Amino acid sequence: MNEEYDVIFLGTGLTECILSGIMSVKGKKVLHMDRNSYYGGESTSITPLEDLYKRFSLPGSPPDSMGKGRDWNVDLIPKFLMANGQLVRMLLITKVTRYLEFKVIEGSFVYKSGKIHKVPSTETEALASTLMGLFEKRRFRRFLTYISNFDETNPKTLENVDPQKTTMRAIFEKFSLGKDVVDFTGHSLALYRTDEYLDLPCIETINRIKLYTESLVKYGKSPYLYPLYGLGELPQGFARLSAIYGGVYMLNKPVEEIVVENGKVVGVKSEGQIARCKQLICDPSYVMDRVTKVGQVIRVICILNHPIAQTSDANSCQIIIPQNQVNRKHDIYVCMISDSHNVAAKGKYIAIISTTVETNNPEAEITPALDLLGPYEQKFVSISDQYEPTDLGTESQIFISRSYDATTHFETTCGDIKDIYRRMTGAEFDFNEMERQKNDLCGDATD
Repeated sequence: MNEEYDVIFLGTGLTECILSGIMSVKGKKVLHMDRNSYYGGESTSITPLEDLYKRFSLPGSPPDSMGKGRDWNVDLIPKFLMANGQLVRMLLITKVTRYLEFKVIEGSFVYKSGKIHKVPSTETEALASTLMGLFEKRRFRRFLTYISNFDETNPKTLENVDPQKTTMRAIFEKFSLGKDVVDFTGHSLALYRTDEYLDLPCIETINRIKLYTESLVKYGKSPYLYPLYGLGELPQGFARLSAIYGGVYMLNKPVEEIVVENGKVVGVKSEGQIARCKQLICDPSYVMDRVTKVGQVIRVICILNHPIAQTSDANSCQIIIPQNQVNRKHDIYVCMISDSHNVAAKGKYIAIISTTVETNNPEAEITPALDLLGPYEQKFVSISDQYEPTDLGTESQIFISRSYDATTHFETTCGDIKDIYRRMTGAEFDFNEMERQKNDLCGDATD
């Protein structure tokens, strides 16, 4: 322990493990510690099922009807990977994919007027969709064609739109799209949580819609991927990458003190010993005096013995309930997976509802989603505080990740990773540079 490291990591959440892998590949000397006895922190998968009952303080044991406890791997933070998104790119460049196997999520749905509809994201699907009338379908089809052809460097494709100044509200008005179509486009294709994007420059929304459609094209059923055996496999995969390049991991390691001298971190004290470092990365739970609470997220895990109605009996799906459909400020999300992903006993399904808390009665807020699920065998409710760093690390060299939000994809997490990387190194995160470094070092590392 009495050694000096370039970077010490506290907590093995996905954000910390990805950055640990990246720093190890860059040739940094890395130590990774976690007070828990398992990988993943907040983003772990719980197995066996008996441990989930204990974690949520439910009396008794799971009934025999739920099968063997070891058949279950239940995520605490429900998220999917965009097939063409940043996390998949990180996995491919680092070759962490060799430790994981993925399946495509079978469907992407949106809630409108009490019913579930498939999200139309191609011109063909738009024409067949039950979400819109005939004339609206034609206008939406023209909109999708415009988005598909949109190229910021080619003025002919812009049709007098300034990507940096024209708002997304103006783009929707340009195609005469109605409120319901705007709703599912902004929340189910661009994946915004609120309507604030409408009055911002349109380029970000256009790029988000492009990401959705490009991800969908890769596999066809939906734009989302999910790892077999649960999301807990992801941090473990990046931990293995870090270890291959010399990173040291210590689980079940208590942290007694973060040692700071003259306002700058110099080490971490554990069990009477100090490991010295130049930089520290950690999740908010290790530095509560350097973060601020910015909200809460409610997540409800439901065990079902049936697929969700109106999803064509899909074994996996995402459902988004746009805020305006249920008079809220934030969307409600449903992620469903099943035994086909090796996370549940045969014939069982796990549906996880999440949303940003807006009232003093969070459970009442997710009622519309619970109603969609139908009868459930058991539910597990958690309400988590969300934190953001007040210390950006410029002076202290302590870099703190943000709490996981209510969204059901990893794009916001990847944004946090890139932000921490920029503050740590003074340089923008560059996928191409990361690939070059990986190739340069691969002769020195063995699996």
